[in-house]
Amino acid sequence: MTAPIETGAPNQRERLKAIIGGSTGNLVEWYDWYAYAAFTLYFAPHFFPSQDRTAQLLSAAGIFAVGFLMRPIGAWIMGVYADRHGRKSGLTLSVALMCAGSLLIAVTPGYETIGVAAPLLLVLARLMQGLSIGGEYGASATYLSEMAGRNRRGFFSSFQYVTLIAGQLVAICVLLVLQATLSEAQLDAWGWRIPFFIGGALAVVVFWLRRGLAETQSFAVAKAEGAPKSGFVELLTKHPRETVTVMLLTAGGTIAFYAYSIYMQKFLVNTSGLSREAASQINAATLFVFMLLQPVAGALSDRIGRKPLMIGFGVMGVICTYPIFATLAVTKDPVVAGLLVMAGLVIVTGYTSINAVVKAELFPAHIRALGVALPYALANTMFGGTAELVALWFKQVGMEQAFYVYVSVMIAISLVVYVRMKDTAKTSLIRED
Repeated sequence: MTAPIETGAPNQRERLKAIIGGSTGNLVEWYDWYAYAAFTLYFAPHFFPSQDRTAQLLSAAGIFAVGFLMRPIGAWIMGVYADRHGRKSGLTLSVALMCAGSLLIAVTPGYETIGVAAPLLLVLARLMQGLSIGGEYGASATYLSEMAGRNRRGFFSSFQYVTLIAGQLVAICVLLVLQATLSEAQLDAWGWRIPFFIGGALAVVVFWLRRGLAETQSFAVAKAEGAPKSGFVELLTKHPRETVTVMLLTAGGTIAFYAYSIYMQKFLVNTSGLSREAASQINAATLFVFMLLQPVAGALSDRIGRKPLMIGFGVMGVICTYPIFATLAVTKDPVVAGLLVMAGLVIVTGYTSINAVVKAELFPAHIRALGVALPYALANTMFGGTAELVALWFKQVGMEQAFYVYVSVMIAISLVVYVRMKDTAKTSLIRED
């Protein structure tokens, strides 16, 4: 017989413990995901033999995008799993898959050793990681939003992106440490494998950590009340408007985020002409400040609502994206480049700090993890995961400025959604206090 499900609201200490525990796991998941992007400049020649750096980066970016193809599948499978079996069960499953993908990258020989099997194994590893991260976003965004409490959801749910950025930042810091301790030849030859071993080991620790997390009150109440089962048909037939809203509000935000964070490191080297070390330092410094801004903006949304922040991102993103990228393209001063990148990330904060809670507040508990994860993953696959690929393709064909226009247009489309939608801080479907 199934044990009765507790439905009492957690106290503040229990909330903090759960949010810290969930956030720590999220950090390791995203470290593993971003390590690929941070070390692309070093491992690309091992998997894609070519004399053209842009061609090598284009191939590696293509596999980065392929990983995103699995995100909707992961979002679907593990979103349903988290809705039916609990948020912490979904979080535990996702980190196990991420661990396997990281270790596979760490041990795969290069093209010169095993030929075409090398890039094929790299694809397999990214498919596993894509499946993992597709489920991770929905489960962690839902878990943090449900655990936060009514008056501090914006603040506490912002830690979903704090740890997402922290994972990226840790990956870059590992790169900086390796650049400082290893010669360039050592880093090119074998040093790039170290971060993937680190990620696999940390994921094992997080697996055990997540097994001890408390379940959320929202899930417990929905389970106790016998709510409808989560599923793809249920999502599309009962919540079509919310599903489309999540996709469209994500489109502009995700492409802007990936343009200013993931792709920016390559852009500063491949277009601006800065050294790999300078680009890494700029990326690390700006992401650190960006990370600190998330809870500030999240707390602000608890006071003034979610909608003003999203509209602010949309307006400033449309106006400033082209000038920022066009100026960066001809900038040789690392300080100026850093300030320009920081300006872009400050603008994107209006989306990143609250996107998790906005999506969670749109759906009832019994389908919330799937509703957050699947449409978000679809938008990420189409726009976030392909950002580098599109940018490098435009550069290769001599039309790099078209990428700046593309990003601006996608932000404009999301802006229309921000203006038209209700403020979820006032209409939230998250029931617990």
